[in-house]
Amino acid sequence: MPRQDDHVNQVGGTADQVFDAIHELMHLYRARHHGDAAGAGGLPRMEQKTLGFFARHPGATQSDLVAHSGRDKGQVARLIAGLRERGLLEAEPHEADRRSVRLRLTPEAQGLHRAMKAQAGRTAKAAVAGLTQGECEQLLEMLARIRANLEPDAD
Repeated sequence: MPRQDDHVNQVGGTADQVFDAIHELMHLYRARHHGDAAGAGGLPRMEQKTLGFFARHPGATQSDLVAHSGRDKGQVARLIAGLRERGLLEAEPHEADRRSVRLRLTPEAQGLHRAMKAQAGRTAKAAVAGLTQGECEQLLEMLARIRANLEPDAD
């Protein structure tokens, strides 16, 4: 009986080649998406990502960002302090923990985030140009299967 990795080799590539291709695609996507600093008010990539986190999780805390990003506390604290100083994040006291604050995007940051999302949409459309709806759906199904293989309970 053929092994699953034999099947991968039969369809034109090795598992390593698949992940190398995914890795290269993500680098190209990120370079194009985050590289358009003008659309993000000249913000560096980590600041763009931080605003994106608080846009998706309004009222989250610095600790929430540390847990989500895997970055060290000091780096996140400096990042948040810089965004607050520039008027892009606002803080309100955490009702259950006075040592902590909940963070939200300011109206200016909300505008920047909308511009970043628009740029992401343009980049995504450019990336899949020439693919049919069916091909996009098939690709999503294959990526979902790969993800399921890698999730902790897949073993």
